[in-house]
Amino acid sequence: MGSLQAKNQPLPVTTDKHLPTQATAADGETKPKCKACCACPETKRIRDECVIINGEEHCSKEIEAHKACMRAAGFNI
Repeated sequence: MGSLQAKNQPLPVTTDKHLPTQATAADGETKPKCKACCACPETKRIRDECVIINGEEHCSKEIEAHKACMRAAGFNI
């Protein structure tokens, strides 16, 4: 009785269009085995440290290495 949501009404679903999408078998790519936040921790750490210390404009090599790792892990970046 004290429910704020009407009965049988689905909860709204929101999606973030800025998050990388996972590949599916339908488009011929491999599906990632983990979430994007957990993939490629070593290249992510190196990239983040470089950006903090040197600024993004001086870290293109580290950024590209992390992107390559993420692609190899099955993410569409």
